[in-house]
Amino acid sequence: MEGLRRGVGSGSATVLVVLLCFVLVMVPEVSATRFIVGGGNKGWTSNVNYTIWAQGQHFYNGDWLFFVYDRNQMNVLEVNQTDYVSCNADHPLHNWTTGAGRDVVPLNVTRHYYFISGNGFCYGGMKLAVKVETLPPPPSAAPLKSKSSALTPASRSQFVLPVVFAIGAMWDALVRFC
Repeated sequence: MEGLRRGVGSGSATVLVVLLCFVLVMVPEVSATRFIVGGGNKGWTSNVNYTIWAQGQHFYNGDWLFFVYDRNQMNVLEVNQTDYVSCNADHPLHNWTTGAGRDVVPLNVTRHYYFISGNGFCYGGMKLAVKVETLPPPPSAAPLKSKSSALTPASRSQFVLPVVFAIGAMWDALVRFC
C-alpha cells in the first residue's frame, strides 16, 4: 500500500513537471531593459547632454532607469514638464533619491517622464525627458511559400515534441497507477 501511495504522488508530480515544461516552451519571451542613464561610463552627472542620449534609446513599459551619481551632491527628482523646462525642483512629483547614489526608477506607465537634479545641477544639463511606449507586438510569421500542405521539419517539431512529452507523462502515470 505504501508503494502505491508513493507511486501516485510521484506520477502526479511527473505530470505537473511535464505540464510546467510545456507551458514554459509555449510562453513567449518577455524582457525588460535596465538603462544606465547617460551610458555606462558617464552616469548621472553635469555636462552631459541627456537629450541626445535619450534620443538614441527606445523606452518601453516595464523598463528601468538606473541613475548612478555622487550621492553627496546630486539627486534624482521626477517633475512635471513645466518644472523640467524651468529646472524648478521645489515641488517634485517623486524624489527617487535613496541616498546611495544608485537609484532605480521603474518605467511602468506608458507616458512622458521628466527627471532633473536639484541644487542647481539642472542648469548644468542634469535633466532627462523620456517617452515610454507600449512594447510593439512581435512580428508575424511569414506565410509558407510551399505549394504542398505538408508540415516543414521545423513546424513539425513544434507539435511533435510537446506531444511526445504528453504521451510520456500519461504513460508514466498509467504505469504507476496500475
